Amino acid sequence: MPSPRDRLPSLLEVLNQVLRGKSEVVELAVSCFLAGGHLLLEDLPGTGKTTLAVALARTTGGAFRRVQFTNDLLPADLLGTEVWQASEGRFVFHPGPIFTNVLLADEINRASPRTQSALLEAMAEGRVSLSGKTYSLPEPFMVIATQNPLDLYGTYPLPESQLDRFLMRLSLGYPPREEERKVLAENGLYEKARELQPIFSREEWLILQKETRRVKVSDRLRDYLLDLAEASRRSSEFRYGFSTRGLLALQAAARALAYLRNRDFVTPDEVKAVFVPVAYHRLLPRAELEPGAREELLQEILSRVPVPL
Repeated sequence: MPSPRDRLPSLLEVLNQVLRGKSEVVELAVSCFLAGGHLLLEDLPGTGKTTLAVALARTTGGAFRRVQFTNDLLPADLLGTEVWQASEGRFVFHPGPIFTNVLLADEINRASPRTQSALLEAMAEGRVSLSGKTYSLPEPFMVIATQNPLDLYGTYPLPESQLDRFLMRLSLGYPPREEERKVLAENGLYEKARELQPIFSREEWLILQKETRRVKVSDRLRDYLLDLAEASRRSSEFRYGFSTRGLLALQAAARALAYLRNRDFVTPDEVKAVFVPVAYHRLLPRAELEPGAREELLQEILSRVPVPL
Protein backbone atom coordinates (compact mmCIF):
# COMPACT_ATOMS: atom_id res chain seq x y z
CA MET A 1 0.00 0.00 0.00
CA PRO A 2 1.46 3.42 -0.97
CA SER A 3 2.64 5.59 1.91
CA PRO A 4 0.97 8.99 2.50
CA ARG A 5 4.45 10.44 2.00
CA ASP A 6 4.22 9.57 -1.70
CA ARG A 7 1.44 12.16 -2.04
CA LEU A 8 3.51 15.08 -0.76
CA PRO A 9 4.64 16.11 -4.29
CA SER A 10 0.96 16.23 -5.29
CA LEU A 11 0.27 18.51 -2.30
CA LEU A 12 2.99 20.93 -3.40
CA GLU A 13 1.68 20.88 -6.97
CA VAL A 14 -1.87 21.69 -5.89
CA LEU A 15 -0.79 24.47 -3.52
CA ASN A 16 1.37 26.04 -6.24
CA GLN A 17 -1.72 26.25 -8.42
CA VAL A 18 -3.44 28.59 -5.95
CA LEU A 19 -0.31 30.50 -4.91
CA ARG A 20 1.24 31.48 -8.21
CA GLY A 21 4.98 32.00 -8.35
CA LYS A 22 5.52 31.23 -4.67
CA SER A 23 6.96 27.70 -4.76
CA GLU A 24 9.65 28.45 -2.14
CA VAL A 25 7.12 29.93 0.30
CA VAL A 26 4.76 26.99 -0.31
CA GLU A 27 7.53 24.48 0.44
CA LEU A 28 8.44 26.28 3.67
CA ALA A 29 4.79 26.62 4.77
CA VAL A 30 4.17 22.89 4.26
CA SER A 31 7.40 22.14 6.15
CA CYS A 32 6.16 24.30 9.02
CA PHE A 33 2.90 22.33 9.19
CA LEU A 34 4.75 18.99 8.93
CA ALA A 35 6.92 20.02 11.88
CA GLY A 36 3.78 20.77 13.91
CA GLY A 37 4.69 24.45 14.05
CA HIS A 38 2.84 27.74 13.72
CA LEU A 39 3.39 30.25 10.94
CA LEU A 40 3.62 34.05 11.06
CA LEU A 41 2.96 35.84 7.77
CA GLU A 42 4.08 39.45 7.81
CA ASP A 43 2.81 41.22 4.73
CA LEU A 44 0.40 43.76 3.33
CA PRO A 45 -3.25 42.78 2.76
CA GLY A 46 -4.18 41.07 -0.48
CA THR A 47 -1.03 39.02 -1.04
CA GLY A 48 -2.59 35.55 -0.63
CA LYS A 49 -2.29 34.86 3.10
CA THR A 50 -5.89 33.70 3.52
CA THR A 51 -5.68 31.67 0.32
CA LEU A 52 -2.63 29.83 1.70
CA ALA A 53 -4.36 29.07 5.01
CA VAL A 54 -7.53 27.79 3.34
CA ALA A 55 -5.58 25.68 0.85
CA LEU A 56 -3.47 24.08 3.61
CA ALA A 57 -6.55 23.21 5.65
CA ARG A 58 -8.50 21.82 2.69
CA THR A 59 -5.71 19.66 1.27
CA THR A 60 -4.67 18.17 4.63
CA GLY A 61 -8.24 17.20 5.54
CA GLY A 62 -8.57 19.64 8.42
CA ALA A 63 -11.14 22.18 9.55
CA PHE A 64 -10.45 25.87 8.98
CA ARG A 65 -11.55 28.90 10.99
CA ARG A 66 -10.69 32.55 10.49
CA VAL A 67 -10.75 35.20 13.22
CA GLN A 68 -10.35 38.88 12.45
CA PHE A 69 -8.30 40.34 15.30
CA THR A 70 -9.42 43.81 16.38
CA ASN A 71 -8.66 45.97 19.42
CA ASP A 72 -11.98 45.01 21.05
CA LEU A 73 -11.59 41.24 20.58
CA LEU A 74 -11.71 39.46 23.94
CA PRO A 75 -10.00 36.19 24.93
CA ALA A 76 -13.43 34.54 25.30
CA ASP A 77 -14.24 35.44 21.68
CA LEU A 78 -11.29 33.28 20.69
CA LEU A 79 -11.15 30.49 23.28
CA GLY A 80 -14.83 30.08 24.14
CA THR A 81 -16.75 30.47 27.37
CA GLU A 82 -18.90 28.60 29.87
CA VAL A 83 -22.63 29.29 29.67
CA TRP A 84 -25.15 28.46 32.39
CA GLN A 85 -27.65 25.83 31.26
CA ALA A 86 -30.68 26.16 33.54
CA SER A 87 -32.22 22.93 32.25
CA GLU A 88 -29.12 20.98 33.31
CA GLY A 89 -28.29 23.06 36.36
CA ARG A 90 -24.64 23.49 35.36
CA PHE A 91 -22.23 25.48 33.25
CA VAL A 92 -21.60 24.09 29.76
CA PHE A 93 -18.47 24.96 27.81
CA HIS A 94 -19.07 26.48 24.36
CA PRO A 95 -15.80 26.17 22.40
CA GLY A 96 -14.53 29.18 20.47
CA PRO A 97 -13.08 29.29 16.96
CA ILE A 98 -9.65 28.17 18.22
CA PHE A 99 -11.01 24.62 18.32
CA THR A 100 -10.08 23.81 14.74
CA ASN A 101 -7.16 22.35 12.77
CA VAL A 102 -5.98 25.48 10.98
CA LEU A 103 -6.73 28.84 12.61
CA LEU A 104 -6.11 32.01 10.64
CA ALA A 105 -5.47 34.82 13.15
CA ASP A 106 -5.88 37.70 10.75
CA GLU A 107 -4.03 40.92 11.65
CA ILE A 108 -2.98 39.50 15.01
CA ASN A 109 -1.13 42.67 15.97
CA ARG A 110 -4.35 44.71 15.97
CA ALA A 111 -5.63 42.86 19.03
CA SER A 112 -4.76 43.91 22.57
CA PRO A 113 -1.85 42.17 24.36
CA ARG A 114 -4.39 40.43 26.62
CA THR A 115 -6.05 38.74 23.65
CA GLN A 116 -2.74 38.01 21.95
CA SER A 117 -1.52 36.23 25.07
CA ALA A 118 -4.66 34.05 25.10
CA LEU A 119 -3.06 32.15 22.22
CA LEU A 120 0.12 31.28 24.15
CA GLU A 121 -1.04 28.11 25.90
CA ALA A 122 -2.88 26.88 22.80
CA MET A 123 0.20 27.34 20.60
CA ALA A 124 2.66 25.87 23.10
CA GLU A 125 0.62 23.04 24.63
CA GLY A 126 -2.24 22.35 22.21
CA ARG A 127 -4.82 22.98 24.90
CA VAL A 128 -6.96 25.69 26.52
CA SER A 129 -7.51 26.23 30.26
CA LEU A 130 -10.69 27.94 31.45
CA SER A 131 -12.29 28.07 34.90
CA GLY A 132 -9.92 25.45 36.27
CA LYS A 133 -10.60 22.99 33.43
CA THR A 134 -8.37 22.01 30.53
CA TYR A 135 -9.67 21.34 27.03
CA SER A 136 -7.50 19.68 24.39
CA LEU A 137 -7.44 21.17 20.91
CA PRO A 138 -8.01 19.04 17.80
CA GLU A 139 -4.99 17.46 16.16
CA PRO A 140 -3.29 18.55 14.05
CA PHE A 141 -3.44 22.18 15.17
CA MET A 142 -1.74 25.08 13.42
CA VAL A 143 -2.02 28.84 13.82
CA ILE A 144 -1.34 30.95 10.74
CA ALA A 145 -1.17 34.54 11.96
CA THR A 146 -0.92 37.56 9.70
CA GLN A 147 0.72 40.75 10.86
CA ASN A 148 0.65 44.19 9.34
CA PRO A 149 3.88 46.17 9.15
CA LEU A 150 4.40 47.87 12.49
CA ASP A 151 4.44 51.38 11.03
CA LEU A 152 0.67 51.22 10.49
CA TYR A 153 -1.65 52.83 13.03
CA GLY A 154 -3.49 50.80 15.66
CA THR A 155 -1.06 47.91 16.04
CA TYR A 156 0.35 46.23 19.15
CA PRO A 157 3.75 44.59 18.53
CA LEU A 158 3.84 40.94 19.57
CA PRO A 159 6.09 40.34 22.61
CA GLU A 160 9.20 38.18 22.16
CA SER A 161 7.65 35.30 24.14
CA GLN A 162 4.77 35.09 21.67
CA LEU A 163 6.93 35.54 18.58
CA ASP A 164 9.01 32.60 19.79
CA ARG A 165 5.95 30.34 19.60
CA PHE A 166 5.91 30.70 15.80
CA LEU A 167 8.19 28.20 14.11
CA MET A 168 8.63 30.36 11.01
CA ARG A 169 8.03 33.89 9.79
CA LEU A 170 7.42 34.26 6.06
CA SER A 171 6.49 37.03 3.66
CA LEU A 172 4.57 36.21 0.48
CA GLY A 173 5.23 39.43 -1.39
CA TYR A 174 4.00 40.15 -4.91
CA PRO A 175 3.95 37.38 -7.53
CA PRO A 176 6.02 37.60 -10.73
CA ARG A 177 4.33 39.58 -13.49
CA GLU A 178 3.37 36.60 -15.67
CA GLU A 179 1.98 34.68 -12.71
CA GLU A 180 -0.02 37.73 -11.64
CA ARG A 181 -1.42 37.89 -15.18
CA LYS A 182 -2.75 34.33 -14.70
CA VAL A 183 -4.32 35.33 -11.40
CA LEU A 184 -6.12 38.19 -13.16
CA ALA A 185 -7.30 35.85 -15.92
CA GLU A 186 -8.79 33.52 -13.29
CA ASN A 187 -10.39 36.39 -11.31
CA GLY A 188 -8.40 35.49 -8.21
CA LEU A 189 -7.67 32.12 -6.64
CA TYR A 190 -9.39 32.26 -3.24
CA GLU A 191 -12.53 30.48 -4.44
CA LYS A 192 -10.36 27.86 -6.12
CA ALA A 193 -8.60 27.27 -2.78
CA ARG A 194 -11.96 26.80 -1.04
CA GLU A 195 -12.94 24.12 -3.55
CA LEU A 196 -9.77 22.03 -3.16
CA GLN A 197 -10.27 18.40 -2.22
CA PRO A 198 -8.38 16.69 0.62
CA ILE A 199 -5.17 14.93 -0.40
CA PHE A 200 -4.67 13.54 3.10
CA SER A 201 -6.94 12.65 5.96
CA ARG A 202 -6.22 14.19 9.35
CA GLU A 203 -5.03 10.78 10.58
CA GLU A 204 -2.59 10.49 7.66
CA TRP A 205 -1.24 13.97 8.33
CA LEU A 206 -0.57 13.05 11.96
CA ILE A 207 1.38 10.02 10.70
CA LEU A 208 3.44 12.31 8.46
CA GLN A 209 4.19 14.62 11.38
CA LYS A 210 5.30 11.64 13.47
CA GLU A 211 7.57 10.37 10.69
CA THR A 212 9.06 13.85 10.27
CA ARG A 213 10.39 13.74 13.83
CA ARG A 214 12.34 10.56 12.99
CA VAL A 215 14.49 12.20 10.27
CA LYS A 216 18.14 11.72 11.25
CA VAL A 217 20.36 14.61 12.34
CA SER A 218 24.06 13.76 12.49
CA ASP A 219 26.42 14.93 15.22
CA ARG A 220 28.32 17.05 12.69
CA LEU A 221 25.10 18.76 11.63
CA ARG A 222 24.21 19.45 15.27
CA ASP A 223 27.65 21.04 15.63
CA TYR A 224 26.72 23.23 12.63
CA LEU A 225 23.53 24.30 14.39
CA LEU A 226 25.51 25.11 17.53
CA ASP A 227 28.04 27.10 15.49
CA LEU A 228 25.19 29.15 13.99
CA ALA A 229 23.81 29.79 17.48
CA GLU A 230 27.22 30.83 18.76
CA ALA A 231 27.68 33.23 15.82
CA SER A 232 24.29 34.82 16.51
CA ARG A 233 25.16 35.24 20.20
CA ARG A 234 28.46 36.92 19.41
CA SER A 235 27.02 39.26 16.81
CA SER A 236 26.96 42.92 17.82
CA GLU A 237 24.06 43.56 15.42
CA PHE A 238 21.46 41.67 17.46
CA ARG A 239 20.18 42.21 21.00
CA TYR A 240 20.64 38.53 21.80
CA GLY A 241 21.27 35.31 19.91
CA PHE A 242 19.48 32.01 19.44
CA SER A 243 17.98 30.46 22.56
CA THR A 244 18.01 26.70 23.05
CA ARG A 245 14.32 26.62 22.09
CA GLY A 246 15.17 28.56 18.95
CA LEU A 247 17.79 25.94 18.09
CA LEU A 248 15.24 23.17 18.58
CA ALA A 249 12.93 25.06 16.22
CA LEU A 250 15.71 25.31 13.64
CA GLN A 251 16.36 21.57 13.89
CA ALA A 252 12.64 20.72 13.63
CA ALA A 253 12.17 22.94 10.58
CA ALA A 254 15.23 21.45 8.85
CA ARG A 255 13.96 17.94 9.57
CA ALA A 256 10.55 18.74 8.08
CA LEU A 257 12.05 20.25 4.93
CA ALA A 258 14.35 17.23 4.48
CA TYR A 259 11.34 14.92 4.89
CA LEU A 260 9.37 16.95 2.35
CA ARG A 261 12.30 16.63 -0.06
CA ASN A 262 12.14 12.84 0.39
CA ARG A 263 15.29 12.58 2.49
CA ASP A 264 15.68 10.57 5.69
CA PHE A 265 18.51 12.76 6.98
CA VAL A 266 19.13 16.51 7.22
CA THR A 267 21.79 18.22 5.11
CA PRO A 268 23.24 21.73 5.49
CA ASP A 269 21.08 22.79 2.53
CA GLU A 270 17.92 22.31 4.59
CA VAL A 271 19.40 24.23 7.51
CA LYS A 272 20.35 27.15 5.26
CA ALA A 273 16.90 27.14 3.59
CA VAL A 274 15.02 27.44 6.90
CA PHE A 275 17.53 29.61 8.79
CA VAL A 276 16.11 33.03 7.87
CA PRO A 277 12.39 32.07 8.34
CA VAL A 278 13.20 30.56 11.76
CA ALA A 279 15.65 33.26 12.89
CA TYR A 280 14.00 36.43 11.55
CA HIS A 281 11.51 36.95 14.40
CA ARG A 282 13.82 35.53 17.08
CA LEU A 283 16.98 37.55 16.46
CA LEU A 284 15.97 41.16 16.98
CA PRO A 285 18.43 43.80 15.69
CA ARG A 286 19.63 46.57 17.98
CA ALA A 287 18.58 49.22 15.46
CA GLU A 288 15.39 49.58 13.45
CA LEU A 289 15.98 48.06 10.03
CA GLU A 290 14.02 47.47 6.85
CA PRO A 291 13.08 43.79 6.32
CA GLY A 292 15.59 43.45 3.49
CA ALA A 293 18.47 44.78 5.60
CA ARG A 294 17.48 42.49 8.47
CA GLU A 295 17.58 39.46 6.18
CA GLU A 296 21.01 40.52 4.93
CA LEU A 297 22.35 40.44 8.50
CA LEU A 298 21.04 36.91 8.91
CA GLN A 299 22.55 35.86 5.60
CA GLU A 300 25.88 37.26 6.83
CA ILE A 301 25.75 34.90 9.81
CA LEU A 302 25.14 32.00 7.42
CA SER A 303 28.07 33.05 5.24
CA ARG A 304 30.47 33.35 8.21
CA VAL A 305 29.85 29.90 9.66
CA PRO A 306 31.72 27.05 7.88
CA VAL A 307 29.44 24.42 6.37
CA PRO A 308 30.27 20.80 7.32
CA LEU A 309 31.16 18.62 4.35
